Amino acid sequence: MPDTTDSMSYQVADDLRAVRAFVTERALALGLPAGRIDLLTLAVSELTTNTLQHTTGGGHIRVWAENGRVVCDVVDQGTARPFGRAMPSAEAVRGRGLAIVERICDAVYTATVPGGTLVRICLNL
Repeated sequence: MPDTTDSMSYQVADDLRAVRAFVTERALALGLPAGRIDLLTLAVSELTTNTLQHTTGGGHIRVWAENGRVVCDVVDQGTARPFGRAMPSAEAVRGRGLAIVERICDAVYTATVPGGTLVRICLNL
């Protein structure tokens, strides 16, 4: 059974500050180096912002350490996300979030789960 201190839910844009604080605190407690904490926090912020912009019902995140990595799952009611994309041009107004996540994380996985999609990001300790 997952530790309840390793997860939180979010519903509205006002929750994003709490999400970022939660991820930062968890990553620090798990021993992720300071510069890598910023990367994880940015990646989770991009994913949770996508949830709030493109889905309904909010989402849930979980952060833990496993096999020399900090792992974060972001689960929402959205459809599967396309990864492996090129970075949009400098003139593009939107569309960089998932491309940024892929470039700053050591691994990114996605899966369809009951009721939505899970995105798992990993940063090496």
